[in-house]
Amino acid sequence: MKKHILIGVTGGIAAYKACDLVSQLKKQDMEVRVMMTSHAAEFVSPLTFTTLSSHPCEVDLFDPSNPDPIAHISLAKWADLVLLIPCTANVLAKVVHGISDDLVTTTFLACTCPKWIAPAMNVHMYENPVTQNNLKLARELGYQIIEPVVGHLACDDTGKGKLADIYTVRDMIVRSFQQEKNLSNKKVLITAGPTQEAIDPVRFISNHSSGKQGYAIAKAAKELGADVTLVSGPVSLPPVDGVHTIPVTTALDMFEVMKEEAQKADYIVMAAAVADYRPAKVASDKIKKTKEETQIEMVPNPDILAWIGQHKQENQIVCGFAMETKDLDKNAQEKCIRKNCDLLIANNLKVEGAGFQTDTNVVTLVSKNTLKHLPKCTKEELGFLILRTMKEIEEGKSLC
Repeated sequence: MKKHILIGVTGGIAAYKACDLVSQLKKQDMEVRVMMTSHAAEFVSPLTFTTLSSHPCEVDLFDPSNPDPIAHISLAKWADLVLLIPCTANVLAKVVHGISDDLVTTTFLACTCPKWIAPAMNVHMYENPVTQNNLKLARELGYQIIEPVVGHLACDDTGKGKLADIYTVRDMIVRSFQQEKNLSNKKVLITAGPTQEAIDPVRFISNHSSGKQGYAIAKAAKELGADVTLVSGPVSLPPVDGVHTIPVTTALDMFEVMKEEAQKADYIVMAAAVADYRPAKVASDKIKKTKEETQIEMVPNPDILAWIGQHKQENQIVCGFAMETKDLDKNAQEKCIRKNCDLLIANNLKVEGAGFQTDTNVVTLVSKNTLKHLPKCTKEELGFLILRTMKEIEEGKSLC
């Protein structure tokens, strides 16, 4: 049976991009209906959406020509998923506070299906604390937020507020219906991001990890139905909806949390880039610059992955990460064995498209006796692949 996607278009310049989304979803054999605010109709003609969707585009809550006197209820019951795209700051504010003064907001309020919002607006409107509070409230209400991206905006400002890529949105919708909730009975524990090891009150030692891969795995695990806990070092990423996130700063912080949380987990994914060393002493005051050399004594941090491997319970599947700059296969397989991992994700920092800060990765899946080299993929795609592989390992299947 075809899935029913209800698109709500609001009054922003990015409204024209919703036309392409409707077309793309139709090509995925989905049935699409569109409703618009009156402001959106100033940017794109309702006739355009009627033509693209093969359904009348609804605009007016009280349209005397509409044979359905309660269209907002009929549309809400029809929808398997409702998406506001683009969603202005105004409509966002309305829907999170239950204001329903037109067809779009009234229908959204009546929907019981999954509710998605793709904001698009000027960077200063987006960063305004009022908007940020509304986004936080939307997440708390269980709405899926499709984050806008950084780019050059129609107003000539540059910053975050540009509508997310339409093909990314399409893929998210398609995948939301394709994914089997085959981790619905699993507790998944994930680490992400860097750690920061203080030198003095001003300075710290860290690394280039953005946390993107760990967060992508957490998002995938949530979509697969798992109960997800994310232990995150300091990152600049939005929280993952529906995921319990525990913020930490140092490797010692992360170690203490992991000792507690690991006992409860079925799958453990150690994606964080944990500092190997920390300063032996943290200066109580800022270390002043002098012409003399400054030496900082370093001591090793606990090896969290090794501890997890040593204390692994019979029913647990553990996945580690390894980043190398040479001899990837040899070093990664030795690490997998030494740290008692069921699976290890290895990549070479020098390979284009892999490593820190990127949205893609190029990895090798490593077990104690197998290697499987993968082509470049997005970190989100890799997140699903890692979890599927852990499930297969649990079921006794080989990587190859």
